[in-house]
Amino acid sequence: MSKKIPFYVPSINDTELKEIKEVLALCEESKVDKLERDFAKYIGCEYALTTSSGTGALHLAMTAIDLKRGDKIICSVNAFPSVPEVVRHFDAEPIFADIDPDDYNIDLDALEDILAKNKSKKLKGAIINHVGGQPVDLDRLYDIAEKYNILIIEDASEAMGATYEGKKIGSTGADMTAFSFNPHMRSSISNGGMLVTDNEELNQRAELLRTHAIVTDKWDRQGNLGYIYDVIDIGLKYDMSELDAAYCIAQLGKVDKLIKRRIEIANIYNEELKDVPHVSLPIVKREHNYQLYIIKIDKNRDGFARELVKRGIYVGLHYIPLHLLSYYRQKYNLRVNDFPNALRNYQQILSIPIHAKMTDDDVYYVCEQIKDIAKKRSW
Repeated sequence: MSKKIPFYVPSINDTELKEIKEVLALCEESKVDKLERDFAKYIGCEYALTTSSGTGALHLAMTAIDLKRGDKIICSVNAFPSVPEVVRHFDAEPIFADIDPDDYNIDLDALEDILAKNKSKKLKGAIINHVGGQPVDLDRLYDIAEKYNILIIEDASEAMGATYEGKKIGSTGADMTAFSFNPHMRSSISNGGMLVTDNEELNQRAELLRTHAIVTDKWDRQGNLGYIYDVIDIGLKYDMSELDAAYCIAQLGKVDKLIKRRIEIANIYNEELKDVPHVSLPIVKREHNYQLYIIKIDKNRDGFARELVKRGIYVGLHYIPLHLLSYYRQKYNLRVNDFPNALRNYQQILSIPIHAKMTDDDVYYVCEQIKDIAKKRSW
């Protein structure tokens, strides 16, 4: 019987259990407050705000920048649906850009071309995702943003702990950056996100709107009553629970160790798969945390994937280009060939397992099966 190699398995041990038990014992210290302090210190940013999910963090960011109906936000056509989704919830418009065929991130030439041709004052900014954990060329991105006076919101769902020129993503210059503690989990054990910024005004607005825009008095000896509250805006419900925060504290403490292990696995893949016919390996242009390991199959990617699954190796697809999805295709009258780089990559890309729970034997098993399938080419 073949081995089973899940696409992703979270790294969990007694650390999570200890943190959660402290919450259940009603310890006085707020795990939410601790997580925000620890995360800001880890990233090297001024402010860190917990949210109920990574999508919640992105939506909260759009609220904090006061996105309105008719506003426009540029994003890569190669992103998870949460990216344009949080824009559409304001009846604002996502503008899709094609991708760099090497690292699958937004094509900065395409981004600048859109901005150069733009005549609308409604174009407020861009949501930039770092695919698989390899950052965009941030020096050029920030130069473009300054030139055209737009906001940059980074979606770092796959880039927690990733660095750019030695600085952690979230501390490199974006207006706001959203993170997720649950990458690539279809059934999350715990939900959690984080929104970080160095902008005090944006942080204050996000913090207010995170919990229904409620402001309250605090119990004190001057007679203020803690149950008196007011609502001063239209808010949301994106605060994180203490139990989720406890789990995320334990996970945060492991981020660098998990990245180190993923890089070890990536190095094995790079060596073992470098000469395999029909298979192309990731092109590394900048520091890469390998949240994903994305290969390309030159022909019949789906047949190749089916063969891997038959052998117990579960795979992923990151991502189906947004212009191929029914809602966006119909809403904006998009054509299949509108984004040729994204389309070409979509037809070939395949994400194979890479997570810290994999043993070296697991990794070599994946390599052996890829080699065998590629050699037989019966798919």
